[in-house]
Amino acid sequence: MAMMKIDKKQPVPVILPNPDDPRLTQAVEGIDQTGARVETKVPMERPLTLYLNAQEIVTMMTIGDYPEYLALGYLLNQNMLKYDDVVTEVEYDDDLQVVVVRTAHHTNFEQKLKKRTQTSGCAQGTAFGDLLEAVESVALPKAELRTSWLYQMTQTINTMPSLYLEAGAIHGCVLCKGGTPICYTEDVGRHNAVDKIAGWMFRHGVEAGDKILYTTGRLTSEMVIKTVRMGIPILVSRSGFTAWGVELARQVGLTLIGRTRGKRFIALSGEERIVYDQNLDYVEEESARHRRKGARGDE
Repeated sequence: MAMMKIDKKQPVPVILPNPDDPRLTQAVEGIDQTGARVETKVPMERPLTLYLNAQEIVTMMTIGDYPEYLALGYLLNQNMLKYDDVVTEVEYDDDLQVVVVRTAHHTNFEQKLKKRTQTSGCAQGTAFGDLLEAVESVALPKAELRTSWLYQMTQTINTMPSLYLEAGAIHGCVLCKGGTPICYTEDVGRHNAVDKIAGWMFRHGVEAGDKILYTTGRLTSEMVIKTVRMGIPILVSRSGFTAWGVELARQVGLTLIGRTRGKRFIALSGEERIVYDQNLDYVEEESARHRRKGARGDE
């Protein structure tokens, strides 16, 4: 059983995709449109059961990397852990596919589990009854987003080796400082990917106020709520928006930017943070080789 001790004084690791990790993909055989035999890689999908102390919380489907970060981030983004709670350890058992988060004081979330509602996130994304109340109390910092950072980070992300380019059928979320990715996670659901980032930030005491969160998925209410819960003031996607996602972003003052491809983007909330410092004559259009999900529509 692997055990993660919570010590925020340790150096902060940079996390980037590792498409060569044999645990994350599997080669399968099939036929193509001509009837020829082909082999292709597909992402793995495993169950992971999460406990908070002695309480079973949820079983998630995940590719299986960074289970400790995923567990911490899930609990934080569901408001089941507070950012000032004392987490004493996180235990992961690879054989049982179980992760246990232990806190200094026991907690009981039966009532919150009863209030659970399904959201628009793929796989098993859930939101609990008090999440909106928790979001309303968050004051986001007065950060800025330079367009030069935006184009730098999207170009870097689109051309970086990833599981998506290797096997497809996967979402990515990237935490950036300026135009530089510092934590890039992928999973079968975008909610898992962003929860891993939340857990990584909590584990290492990473400041949120000067960061940008990028996602390959839609800008839904769920993504807005999680970004605000994490204290990040800017959320960017290559895909589109939902009406409630835009409404919530405007209510809390989150900068919300979507359809970010090549030179183009659309901001529907928090436009006052944008600084137009990039000459578009020097920005390249997105190449077909590196198109992600959402390049031809708001998937």
